[in-house]
Order: sequence, then C-alpha cells, then structure tokens
Amino acid sequence: MPKIQYVAHAFQAATLRMIERANAICEEYAAQGFVLTLRQLYYQFVARALIANKDTEYKRLGTIVNDARLAGLMDWEYVEDRTRNLRSLSHWSDPQHILRSAAAGYRTDKWAGQPYRPEVWIEKDALVGVIEGVCDANDVPYFSCRGYTSQSEVWGAGQRLLGHLDAGQKPIIFHLGDHDPSGLDMTRDISARLQLFLGEAVDLERLALNIEQVQRYQPPPNPAKQTDSRFASYIRVHGDESWELDALEPTVIAELIQHAIESIRDADAWAAALRQEVQQKTLLTAIHDRWGEVSRLVAPSPPGGQQ
Repeated sequence: MPKIQYVAHAFQAATLRMIERANAICEEYAAQGFVLTLRQLYYQFVARALIANKDTEYKRLGTIVNDARLAGLMDWEYVEDRTRNLRSLSHWSDPQHILRSAAAGYRTDKWAGQPYRPEVWIEKDALVGVIEGVCDANDVPYFSCRGYTSQSEVWGAGQRLLGHLDAGQKPIIFHLGDHDPSGLDMTRDISARLQLFLGEAVDLERLALNIEQVQRYQPPPNPAKQTDSRFASYIRVHGDESWELDALEPTVIAELIQHAIESIRDADAWAAALRQEVQQKTLLTAIHDRWGEVSRLVAPSPPGGQQ
C-alpha cells in the first residue's frame, strides 16, 4: 500500500489523531474488501461521534485527508473517487496471454434458466464500488442512476426488460437511494416511467434506504432540504430529518443485495449453471496451457506451401 511523501507538513496533535483514526477506519474496511469514498469515511467519523454532522466538518476532513496523503501519512489507495476514471483498451503481449485472461473472465449467463431477471439500480455513482462486488459475484447487472434517471436510459431499460418478458422471465429491479424527499420519489418515478414503456407494472423493490433501516442502523441524520419541491409532503410523513445511503455500512448494503438476490434465485439451477461455467473455463485454461501445440496446429502455412 503506497504512502508517499510529496510535501512536508507539520500537523497539529489533534489533526494527527484524526489522521490516525482515518487510517484505522480505512484499514478496517480494506480488510473486508472495501475502499471508501471521502463521503463514506466522513460518515464513519460522524457515526463514531468523532466529528459533527456538518458540511464544514466534511470539508475539513477532506482537507486533512488530502494533506495527509501528500505528507505520506495516509495510503493513497484508502480513499477513492469513483466518478472520475481513466478508460482505455486492454492489451496483451501475445495470443497466449489473452487466452489466460479469457479463461479468467469467461462467464456464462447463469440467469438464463431462472424465473427472474434481477438488476440493481443505485442513486449515486459514488456508491457503485460498494455494490459491484456483490453484484458481480451473483452475475447481476447494476446501474448508477445519478439522481433522476434520464429518459433515454429508462426507455432503454424498458426495451431490455421487454426482452426478458418475451423470454418468459420476470424482471425485477432492486433500487437503492437516499431517504430524503427526492430520493424516495426517485423510486416512484422509475416505476411509473417503466410502466409507461413496458405497458405493464414492473416488479420494483426499494431495497434501501427505508425508514425501518434508519431505525435499525441509526445512520447520522441531515436536515431535509427545504428547497426540494417534495419537502412539504416528506415532512408530513417523516419529519424534517433525512438520511444518506452513504451513511450505511458498506457491508450492510452488500448484505441487503445478497439477501434480495438469494430470495428470488433457484439454487439448484444456479448450481448447475456454475458447474457448466467451470467446465468451459477449464477447457479455455487447457488451450492456454497447451498453446504451443495449438498454435502449430492452426498456424497458416508459409507462402508457396513451404514448410
């Protein structure tokens, strides 16, 4: 894990204690396979009563993390920005190497024989890193709505779900978002627009954040935004506090998704599909291991038929 000093910095004792706590929290989650965003790290500080739940404290923590990384006191890989990433094509040094990658990444459609076709939709792009592990492990597509989903994306989803219906499968969407005036309304909005494009109601379950989870896990509250057009109807039901999905433990979010998937999955059909995938991966691995023989067998003859 890289701790690299680029800038010398003299920290006050209180700031050094915050850096030590940030490292301890990040190490705890790294051991579970999670990398936190700054927002998630902030909520861990709030939940442990280390800082107040205020925007000024969030900004101060961001400054401290930035300075600590530059000073070589905090691992650069502990906190990530999931919304800005370099994209590029993959490369291999020879055909044998791509076969090894193909064997490792080979996937069959394990939901093809299932009665349901699940998808996971999440409000925030910054939380994709939390759900991708559990979704990939269960071969379930996931999607970042980035707030209210665009009309183009909802229409495209409708066409995709119609394809599943035509194949005799029941699509189901698990939606996760903030518990605030707009976050709750986003679930309603997705359901209404999908029904328009499908011509029938879609099975959509709001997986989180729900008031029962707020009561159980006690995430730190925020004032509901009074400027939100849905503020008045929200406070009549829930009061003037709201809660961000980011404040839930990553393990809790992953467990909610895992349980939801298992509740609709035919375990026997899934096990059979896994066995078939392993067999086909084994074949690709065998081709990789015997690449010398395979390449001599299929290599084109030299010009003129000379050997």
